[in-house]
Amino acid sequence: MEHKSNTAPLYEALLAYRDSGQRSFHVPGHKNGQVYRRLLEQADQQQLDRGADEIHGLTNHDRNGTDGSAADVDVVPVSAFLEMMRLDVTEISGTDDLHHPEGVILEAQQLAADCFGAEESFFLVGGSTSGNLSLLLTVCNEPNSLVLVQRNVHKSVIHGLMLAGARAVFLEPWIDPASGLAVMPSLETVQAAVQAYPEAKGVLVTLPNYYGMGADLKPIAEVCHEAGIPLLVDEAHGAHYGQHLELPASALSCGADGVVQSTHKMLSAFTMGAMLHVQGPRLNRSLLRQRLAMVQSSSPSYPVMASLDLARRLLHTQGANAFTAGLAAVDAFKRGLAELPLFQLLQPAQLLQQELPAGQKPAAGGKSEAAGAPGRPEAVPAEALPSAAGYTAQDPFKAVIYDGTGVLSGYGLQQQLEACGCVPEMSDERYVVLLFTLGSTLRDAEHLLQALRQISLEQEQSQSRGKKPQRFIKEAANYISTWNNFQEGTPFSEPIPFTLQPIMEEDTTEVSMDKCVGLRSAEMVIPYPPGIPLVYTGERISAAMIARIKLLRDEGARFHGVSDTSLQSLKIIRE
Repeated sequence: MEHKSNTAPLYEALLAYRDSGQRSFHVPGHKNGQVYRRLLEQADQQQLDRGADEIHGLTNHDRNGTDGSAADVDVVPVSAFLEMMRLDVTEISGTDDLHHPEGVILEAQQLAADCFGAEESFFLVGGSTSGNLSLLLTVCNEPNSLVLVQRNVHKSVIHGLMLAGARAVFLEPWIDPASGLAVMPSLETVQAAVQAYPEAKGVLVTLPNYYGMGADLKPIAEVCHEAGIPLLVDEAHGAHYGQHLELPASALSCGADGVVQSTHKMLSAFTMGAMLHVQGPRLNRSLLRQRLAMVQSSSPSYPVMASLDLARRLLHTQGANAFTAGLAAVDAFKRGLAELPLFQLLQPAQLLQQELPAGQKPAAGGKSEAAGAPGRPEAVPAEALPSAAGYTAQDPFKAVIYDGTGVLSGYGLQQQLEACGCVPEMSDERYVVLLFTLGSTLRDAEHLLQALRQISLEQEQSQSRGKKPQRFIKEAANYISTWNNFQEGTPFSEPIPFTLQPIMEEDTTEVSMDKCVGLRSAEMVIPYPPGIPLVYTGERISAAMIARIKLLRDEGARFHGVSDTSLQSLKIIRE
């Protein structure tokens, strides 16, 4: 594919169609934007008529009894949008068919496989959601199929389990003790679950997490393959992984069998543009194609697919250089951040140990600091640092920062950043995630640093006026996050059945929260955002779950999926 890597066959086919001048007697109904251009032409004609009338002393009212306004122009999209409509086509001669590719789409997908290191790649026009659904519907090839699933997964994975009528054993993620954040299941947890459930159809994990945190997938892939089952990876936030030496390894290079990537998140595709990459003999490819046709539109967006083609071409032609400017922006930001003692940066403890100058120790979950520096969190003892199994890789493009003095919560810091014109990716009680990409610039970094300098200055001025700061956030040991759900005390759950069949009201009863332990939940308990379930419908409720619900509830977290939003009671299934 090397000789064609600088081409974008699908995108180029759309340009050829645009320039061909062919008349459309097919969908879409806007006829390459013609419906709007006609209104624009009418408005232009009105302007010409108005000019002629003024010359002859007539008004538009004299001409036609109206005021002659060009109101039609108000409904015409801007020229850039009109141009895009000229590329919005359907399956006609020369544009191929996503569900049965034989021409330019097939060639574009083959180039993507070559670029990302897959045996076969599929374009997704429904985001990573459609990839997760299709993978689960492929491996769960019979009723009640059992899969081993990381607990803190995206809701699309849960929907896939429901559509498949599968059973899931949820694997508890490893918790980074320095930051308090959940990463992914440990190797030991995966090994134990695979041994306990030899009938499992596959293992599904998420890597990296929302914070860009991850670890080595190779040992987990080896465990799966020794058991003869595929490793499926939701790599939605890692489409750029493996494309530069400063980036973590990709899931494919670690041996994953099926990998879903949101090309629109961290690369340059349009929103909803994603890819599914597969390799090895453990996935039924023909069944996968059929499942993809089930969950994806039969009228896929050609501009979205063309943006995937272009995103791939950018990497193929520029290689690691595509990330030079973005990484420079990140580096400039981190250098500037180091001069602001108020803020700390989340990094793996191993990386911190390598980078520390003599006489300094790593701060809890963050930036290095002088030992015993006043007003800063206590340093973590070397013996308490995370093991190599948990959190060893951080996406450099995800700059996760927090107020080391504990005055500003993550939510509060996000609000102040937005007031300064900087919109973060997300925040929680403690952290703010700042997302850089290959499109970020040094000007972006400087604008962000200026905002943080302003916030820091306001904090200092507030304290200098004698105002005692109120601490809003807790130390990592007591830190809670709705992005970070996990259960303590057990490495994995019992099998939980999923179905599309709703539980009938007469089969449920409402029980006080304190009396739910040991009963099966009739509803999902979903702290929001982002919507990662803490308890699944049909799951037996443990004491640890109740403790976690109460903790989140008392901290003011919002919940979806529950009938009693005050969380004083839960609906349970009558046994």
